[in-house]
Amino acid sequence: MSWRRCVFRCESETTLFGLPKEDDIRFVMPRADPCWSLRKYINFALWIAGSVFTVDEAESSPGSSHVVAASSSAAPSLNPPAAPFSSPPAIPHSSPLCYKGMANLHIFEDWCGTSIAQLRKNLHYPLYPHNRTTVKKLAVSPSWTNYGLRIFGYIHPYTDGDFLFAVASDDNSEFWLSDDENPDNLKLRAYVGKTGREWTAPGEYGKYASQISDLIPLQKNNKYFFELIHKQNDKGTDHVEVAWRLKQIGNGFSIIDSKFISLYTNESSLKAADVNHIPQTIASHVTPLQRSSQTPPHGVDMLRADPRDSFHQVPLLDRARLLGVLPDCIYNPSYSIKGYPLMRYQGLQFVHLTYVYPNDYTRLTHMENDNKCFYHGNPYYLERYGFSNYIQLDLPENEELVIKYKGTANNECFCGVFKFKDNIRIAFNFLKGIEKEIQDNAIHIEEVEDGGNEEDSWVNQGFSEEEDYDLTNRVVYDVEVKWCQTFQAKPLDLHALRSDWIDLKCNVSGNLLLEESEALSVVEALMKKLNKKYPRQFSLERIVNIEKKPDYNRGSRYLLELELLEASGRHLRLVQYIYVKRTEDWGSHKKQNAQGEELKLCNPYSFYWNPTATVHFIIPVKNQARWVQQFISDMEEIYRTTGDQNFNVIITDYESTDMNVEQALQNSYLPRYQYLRLSGNFERSAGLQAGIDLITDDHSIVFLCDLHIHFPPGFIDTVRKHCVERHMAFAPIVMRLNCGATPLEPDGYWEVNGFGLLGIYKSDLDSIGGMNTKEFTDRWGGEDWELLDRILQGGLEVERLYLRNFFHHFHSKRGMWNRQMLRNT
Repeated sequence: MSWRRCVFRCESETTLFGLPKEDDIRFVMPRADPCWSLRKYINFALWIAGSVFTVDEAESSPGSSHVVAASSSAAPSLNPPAAPFSSPPAIPHSSPLCYKGMANLHIFEDWCGTSIAQLRKNLHYPLYPHNRTTVKKLAVSPSWTNYGLRIFGYIHPYTDGDFLFAVASDDNSEFWLSDDENPDNLKLRAYVGKTGREWTAPGEYGKYASQISDLIPLQKNNKYFFELIHKQNDKGTDHVEVAWRLKQIGNGFSIIDSKFISLYTNESSLKAADVNHIPQTIASHVTPLQRSSQTPPHGVDMLRADPRDSFHQVPLLDRARLLGVLPDCIYNPSYSIKGYPLMRYQGLQFVHLTYVYPNDYTRLTHMENDNKCFYHGNPYYLERYGFSNYIQLDLPENEELVIKYKGTANNECFCGVFKFKDNIRIAFNFLKGIEKEIQDNAIHIEEVEDGGNEEDSWVNQGFSEEEDYDLTNRVVYDVEVKWCQTFQAKPLDLHALRSDWIDLKCNVSGNLLLEESEALSVVEALMKKLNKKYPRQFSLERIVNIEKKPDYNRGSRYLLELELLEASGRHLRLVQYIYVKRTEDWGSHKKQNAQGEELKLCNPYSFYWNPTATVHFIIPVKNQARWVQQFISDMEEIYRTTGDQNFNVIITDYESTDMNVEQALQNSYLPRYQYLRLSGNFERSAGLQAGIDLITDDHSIVFLCDLHIHFPPGFIDTVRKHCVERHMAFAPIVMRLNCGATPLEPDGYWEVNGFGLLGIYKSDLDSIGGMNTKEFTDRWGGEDWELLDRILQGGLEVERLYLRNFFHHFHSKRGMWNRQMLRNT
């Protein structure tokens, strides 16, 4: 229990507690909810003094002492005033000191659910909250369950400029901001989820694409109406916060605090039934999200439209035009283990993840209710304590309260909104002193029905000693909820804490994220070189994708995918591998950083991708008619979407009896296909090798495939970009769908262990011996890791990426391959 020191000062011609004027009476009182309890104690204490007082609002600012003016109007009485908190004077809207530093907070208690849509279904929302109060910053953590919050008021920018806003919460939340001070012009700017399954840790602003707003131009001399809505269920660490920053490289998000907010209106003089002042906005009622066009189905950010998905359709800038833009350099990464002896399956330790920019949202945020491994915390601790250690609660201000007892009220106002009771009665023991009474927390407040006589209801209750023993000796307490509890939380970048090692125990994490400043520095350096050779011919339209493979000893390799605008108005795509050499200045730095120094860019010699290479998809099958037909249909769809003819489907068939596979290929619209019928039991390695042997072009790409795969439209182009002859193979990470999940509702997990889906040039595959058909005959499992060992020992890199919209359909193993049916007798 913490305590607040209060000072009563008599400034009238009468006396206070029998003391002369100007004498002070000091006592301590428990520090309760700062939103209303202070005022409650003031009125109670003044009533004890023997008069009925009208307590006016007084000016206040964060950190200052509160001064409350009181005027006497009655003689001492045993009956407390009927409604001691119901009629403070209203504050005019033109009083900035009384409005600045707070925002209106409405609380809707006892309402289950996690989504904002669920909160809007509440019968009392938005006009009749349980409580109306204020909050001093846009970061609230009441430590309570099953409630909804509506915070509204004005934001006052500290400068002119383009701002980004970000919201974080557990569970769902929405941040709305008007173009001006008019609530009718609200627009949804940022939000955490709409399905109820989304949540973030405190300060985690980059988990979902919807959390950060577009750029919003604001002016310092204007104010802007805002509304923040939050829904919390009965699990997790409840919090909601809004942060902002200027759009400048290096600026971080900071929570919007009291210096930049103000009330929409002062509600301290209003009763619960007074609702005409409450703004009813588009944010307050059941309406579709304004950003619904950007909201993915199923609430999965990976399903959002992304420029990467269709970039393969933009004409490619001829590589010949890039000759001479950068000097050539020898490419020999220090992590190559060519000729290094490996133990069986040890190669996995030498495969590292790739950094990407911008965020491709391959992190499976919608599955983190089941697996919180991304947060690197003890699962038991996270389940029990949540993210309470991520925030620092703001302590109540240490204030000295000075109560001025005057004959006439002054014009000062008290900035604060309090919880009111229309009819209350206060029972206390006159034999105990005020200080003792308050310290012992022995004040009991209970409701009186309208129309009743307070004195009669109090004095004539006539409790029976036996029958009503429990009623008179047992006090029922409700847990105090500090709705105004604010907190501090630093921006939380969990991606920055990850390493490029593959975590086999975390299957929801997604690609590593490259820092924006580093990505922009590399692009800027390349554009300078390009413009030097071709003055005023190319301008950067946008950065579509950047991938970084770090080599901490020699430098880093980058794949740049940029959309350029030619002087003629034609859009072109630049897709180029470049190398940034390590400089002496980096010295002992653990990680390379491309910021703040002159970058040494070069072309890694012979490290080029072939945009026209043929990609051969090899599939061994046996009695999988429905899946074979689905695979053929998916390949036809890729052909129709891209018009790419440089791919070939090879199916090796182990005597399927449930369909004519060759006839299905002949009836398809595939530009190229090959069919080979094999005999005997199903052998995956032998079936793949038989398909490899059909390929005559050694400079084409082999993709060892599975039958149950859903491919993104640009998959063929993605395979080409990540297979470099004599240098690199490609092992994309597929997402395994759960039972009942679909590509439009992709519940599941990343298959971080498997390397069976592999792209590699045929010449490279032949050089390491092809598939191991001797050890892996009619069994499989481990043949992919064994092949990985030999690829790495051959001096090749293996590019490992989580691939957007790349799914493995759920299926059982009943009746597949060589499994026999057990008859039920």
